[in-house]
Amino acid sequence: MGKFTLRFIPYTLEMKHVFTVASFSRTTTPVVITELIYDGVTGYGEASMPPYLGESQESVLHFLNQIDLSGFSTPWETEEILHYIDQLMPKNTAAKAAVDIALHDLIGKLLAQPFYKIWGLNPSLIPPTSFTIGIDTAEVIRQKVAEAEQYKVLKVKLGLETDKMIIETIRSVSDVPLCADVNQGWKNKEEALEMSHWLSERNVLFLEQPMPKEQIDDMAWLTERSPIPTIADEGCQRYSDVRGLLGVYTGINIKLMKCTGMREAKKMAELARALDMKVMLGCMTETSCAISAAAQLAPLVDWADLDGALLIANDIFDGMQVRDGRCHLPDRPGIGAKRLPKNT
Repeated sequence: MGKFTLRFIPYTLEMKHVFTVASFSRTTTPVVITELIYDGVTGYGEASMPPYLGESQESVLHFLNQIDLSGFSTPWETEEILHYIDQLMPKNTAAKAAVDIALHDLIGKLLAQPFYKIWGLNPSLIPPTSFTIGIDTAEVIRQKVAEAEQYKVLKVKLGLETDKMIIETIRSVSDVPLCADVNQGWKNKEEALEMSHWLSERNVLFLEQPMPKEQIDDMAWLTERSPIPTIADEGCQRYSDVRGLLGVYTGINIKLMKCTGMREAKKMAELARALDMKVMLGCMTETSCAISAAAQLAPLVDWADLDGALLIANDIFDGMQVRDGRCHLPDRPGIGAKRLPKNT
């Protein structure tokens, strides 16, 4: 029986390249790093707040300051602790994920086991991770593709009038399979269907959030006719969303920052599997802390997109590594992330 201490600090991630999607561009991402300490053991967590989540460092710090864990005497009360965190305020999913990740890291360290082993998962089943190519000029796109030579799958941001130019530019220098992330950029279902056929002929594996999440009927129409799968991203936030997306999309993209962390992400993957839906595991721009946490459940999914830490220049954790396009989990307890010295 002990006492919890929760500490947190804001940090800003710097992008290696300007990151452009259909609706915005950015060069930084605000995050908050958490430390959950119990019995002299520290679990690490992270909240990452890209613009569309509606969270900020200020909102995360406000949420975390409301947490009072004095009513809990042991981390083994996991369900009760995370239920308390979730009910504290609505939304704030990234802030909640920061606590969830730290708690899982703490539990794994107390058990002296990586979390994928606690869950009984086989890391050899993790699919290759994709590497993201943002919207850019043809010259920069060719440069990014060259830098991503080790990856077996590339994820391409689409949703503007340059879509075909981007695909053709990539195809002029690489024939690796592609995933198309439209970020709700297409508004017309007939044009979306035409593009799905065009992309299918160019070895694009699936369409991620091709149309606005509010256009549910249009999405169902497109999914029924598309030659390649459709994946809900902005259209799928939490566990309660999954069942209602059956027939609207072929599958879902799970991200810890959308769904409050590892506990709910695993439940979402299992429910989607039970519904015979495809499962993708994604990320925001994150340090190797949150990326390593997500990677613990990667053996459960069809596609992995865990390149968030590779897109930043100032990672402060060492964790999951990508070698030859594949995710390699460190044999460390918890989420496997180790805080780097401050001078690195």
